[in-house]
Amino acid sequence: MASFDPVNRCVMNRKSGKLAATIGAIMISNAIPAVSADYPVPGNGVWTARNFQFHTGEVLPQVALAYKTVGVPTGEPVLILHGTAGASGNFLSPGFAGELFGEGQPLDAKKYFIIIPDALGAGQSAKPSHGLRAKFPRYNYEDMVLAQYRLVTEGLGLKHLRLVMGNSMGAHMDMGRQIP
Repeated sequence: MASFDPVNRCVMNRKSGKLAATIGAIMISNAIPAVSADYPVPGNGVWTARNFQFHTGEVLPQVALAYKTVGVPTGEPVLILHGTAGASGNFLSPGFAGELFGEGQPLDAKKYFIIIPDALGAGQSAKPSHGLRAKFPRYNYEDMVLAQYRLVTEGLGLKHLRLVMGNSMGAHMDMGRQIP
């Protein structure tokens, strides 16, 4: 006998129910990584950019920029930028950090200082929903790049990055014109 499953919005019978349970078990078991390298515990930080001027000319006296780091500040600095709807934590999954930040891996955290900021308007960084709402200045890529540039140069005191990489929008935020 078939029944309607309101959660999945489909008609289920015994066979499809068993199949769904089997697929669900496989998905759950695949979500748990079989092997991923250990890497140092990420650090969290928030740096406040003072007198931040947006492309519109508007200035906020303080703009909070959140970020995560992996590795020690004496390592070669690497900046990883997230996509449009992302946040820094997206890069700390076993499928990313577990494959890249461990010992002997391409971005070995014993060799590199990995910086993963929350872009302006995303994650824990300043954004309209943090209080100003409609009074928050309109911002664009230029403002997001400037915020990350200031975080890297003023907040973290870096003059050079070994690598800048990202996915989606993060890959489009070319900071090469601003960071040597």
